[in-house]
Amino acid sequence: MRYHERKAKLSGFKFVAGVDEVGRGTLAGPVVSCAVHLKKMRFKNRIDDSKKLSRKARTLAYHELIKHCDFGIGIVNEKAIDHINILEASKISMQRALANLSVRADFLLIDGNMDLEVDIPSKKIIGGDSKSITIAAASIIAKVIRDRIMELYHKVYPKYGFKFHKGYATKTHLAAIRKFGPCSIHRLSFRPLSR
Repeated sequence: MRYHERKAKLSGFKFVAGVDEVGRGTLAGPVVSCAVHLKKMRFKNRIDDSKKLSRKARTLAYHELIKHCDFGIGIVNEKAIDHINILEASKISMQRALANLSVRADFLLIDGNMDLEVDIPSKKIIGGDSKSITIAAASIIAKVIRDRIMELYHKVYPKYGFKFHKGYATKTHLAAIRKFGPCSIHRLSFRPLSR
C-alpha cells in the first residue's frame, strides 16, 4: 500500500497528501472528506480502506493516525448536495479538505476518478483506499468523523436510527422514512426520497 507514496518521493515530491470522501451514497447527512499527509508510513494498527475495518479497528487506527499526520476536513451538507448534486458536492468537500490541510502538499493522491480544481500535481487512483496508505488514512479519518456527526444527529432525530446505519439505505432506515417521512437532514434529491 506504499507504492504510490514511494514513487512520488522518488520523483522528488516531499509532501504527499491523500484525499478521500465518505457518505456519497447515503440518504441523509453530509458528505465528509479528509486530506492527509502522513509523517510516518508504519503503524501499529491496520491502515486500510475504512469499509474493510471494524468499528473498533477504525477507532484505534483513527487515534493513532491523528497523532502522526497532518489532516484537513471538508464537509458539504445535505442541502447543498440537493442543490448542486452529489458529484459536485464530493469535489467541493475534497477541495475544502485540502484547503484545511495544515501543510502545503506538493503531490496529491486522489481516490477514484475525481477531477479536482487544484494547482497541485496529482494522480487519480480507482479503489485508492485499498491501494494507497495515505488515501486509506484519509478514508479512516473521514469515516470516523462522519459517523460521529450522524451519532449527534441521532440525538436530534432518534426515530430514524442514524447512529446505527449512519444514513445508508438499510431496511430499518427505509421503514422509518415510510413511517415518519423525511427529516431536515435527508437528501430529498435521492431516491426513494425524490419520489
